[in-house]
Amino acid sequence: MPSHVFADHAAAQPPERGTVDALISQTRRLRGEVDAVRRDAVTDRGDPAGRWQRALCDLAVHQLNDLDDHLAQLRDGPPRTGGEPVAPVVPESAEPGRGSLLSRVGSAEWNLLTDEATWSGELYDILGRDPAAPPLSLDEFPSLVHPDDQPLLTSMVTDCLIDGKAIDGEFRILRSDGRERQVHMMGEPVLAADGSTASMWAVLRDVSELRRSQRVVRESRDSLQRHHDIAQTEHRLAVALQEAVLPPWRGSLRLPHGGPGRLDLAAQYLPSATSALIGGDWYDAMELPCGDALLSVGDLTGHGVAVTSGMAMLLGALRGMAVAGAQPGHLAQPGQIMGWLNQLLDATVQPALGSAVCCRFDPATHVLTWAQAGHPAPLLFRDGTGRTLTPPHGVLLGATSGAKYEQADEQLRPGDLLLLHTDGLVPRRDRDTATGLLLSLAPRFAKARTAQDCVRTVVEEFGAAPREDDACLLVARV
Repeated sequence: MPSHVFADHAAAQPPERGTVDALISQTRRLRGEVDAVRRDAVTDRGDPAGRWQRALCDLAVHQLNDLDDHLAQLRDGPPRTGGEPVAPVVPESAEPGRGSLLSRVGSAEWNLLTDEATWSGELYDILGRDPAAPPLSLDEFPSLVHPDDQPLLTSMVTDCLIDGKAIDGEFRILRSDGRERQVHMMGEPVLAADGSTASMWAVLRDVSELRRSQRVVRESRDSLQRHHDIAQTEHRLAVALQEAVLPPWRGSLRLPHGGPGRLDLAAQYLPSATSALIGGDWYDAMELPCGDALLSVGDLTGHGVAVTSGMAMLLGALRGMAVAGAQPGHLAQPGQIMGWLNQLLDATVQPALGSAVCCRFDPATHVLTWAQAGHPAPLLFRDGTGRTLTPPHGVLLGATSGAKYEQADEQLRPGDLLLLHTDGLVPRRDRDTATGLLLSLAPRFAKARTAQDCVRTVVEEFGAAPREDDACLLVARV
C-alpha cells in the first residue's frame, strides 16, 4: 500500500530538446560572428583601443563557449551513472548597480620605460581602490593579491615580460573593505621598435560571482550524484533482503508434503514501475508442525531498506508465532497472530503501519480459518464463479494499541481456488474496482490446471500495465 503520509511532487522535466537545440545553434552562430568581429577589429597590437576591443571579444567568445557547454548539459540532463560530473557554467549574475559588462571589466597598462601605470576607472572599482589614489606599479600590484596567489601572479608577469607569453590566469585579491574577490587577468607585452618589451597591458575581470555560481552548481550536482548512488545502494540492499526473506520456492508448491487435502500453491511478486525502491509487500506459505498450512500476504507502508527490513521482521515474527503455538491442544489462531503482530509494530522504535491477511488451512477438514488487518479479503473461486470472503473485523497493524482481531471460518471443497493479494495488484484502480476485475477472471481460472497457470493469467492480464506500487499475489488450489 502507499505510504499514509505522502505528497505529490511533479518530477523535474528537462526542457524540450528542439528548443534547446535551437538556442545552441544561435549561440554557435553568434560565437562565429563575434570571432569574425575580433579578427577584423584588431589591426594594430600597439593600439590601446584595439587591444581593448580584442580583449572584450576574447571574453565574449569565452562566455559563449561556456554558454554552449551549459546548454548542451541542459539538453542532455543530469548524469545518471558513476563518475564525477563536469559542472556546467552558470552565467554570472550582475552585482547591484553593475548592469553592463564594461563595469565589471577593468584595464591597466604598465610602461616599463617610464615606470608609469594607467588604470581604468572600472579597475579601481574592481580592486576596491580610491580613484584619487595613483595606480600601483607592477612591483606594488602583488600587495593587493592574496598571499597564497602571489607566486602565481609573479610567475605570469615574469613569463610575459621575459618570454613574451600571454597572461591568462586567475587569482584572489584582498580589497580594502575586507572582501575577497576572484579576478581573471588577461594580458600581453607591448614590444618596442627594437623588439624589447616596452610595456604590458592587461584586462582584469571580477569573476567572483561566476565562480560562486559554478561552485554552487558543482556542489548541487555532486549532491545529486551522491543521492543517486545512495538510492542505488539502498535498492540493491532492499532487493537482497527481500529475496532472502520471501519464500525460496519459485513456481508451484504443495502443502502439506504428504497426505490428503494438499494445496497447490503459486505466488508472484510484481515490482513498482514508478519507484526504484522496494516496498514492504510479502507473501508466505509454510507447513506447520501439526500438518496445517499457513498462508499470508501483507504490506508495510513506504519503500526502502527500512521498510523492507521491517517487513522481514514482521514475516519472521509471524512464522515464529505460528510455529510456537502449533502444538497439539494449543494452536495459534490467525486472530491471535494478528494481535501479536499489532503489539510488535506498536512497540517498534520507528512507527509503522501495515496490513495483512493470515489464513490457516486444515487439510483433514478443508476448513480455512482466517483473520485480516485492514487488508483486501481473499477471493474464493468455485465452479467458474468468484466471490469475496466476508472479512472479520480487524484494523491496520500498528494503528492502535491492544486491538482485537476477529477471525472467520470457510469450508473449502476440492477444486476451490483461493486468491490472496496486496493492494496495487490491479494498477490504478481502487480496491472495489480491482476486486471486480479479479473476480471477472473466474471463467479462465476454471480452465486452469494448476495454481501456477492462475498466477500466469493474472500477470498476463495486469502485469504489463505500469503500477504505482509493488504488489504480491498468492494462489492456493485445493
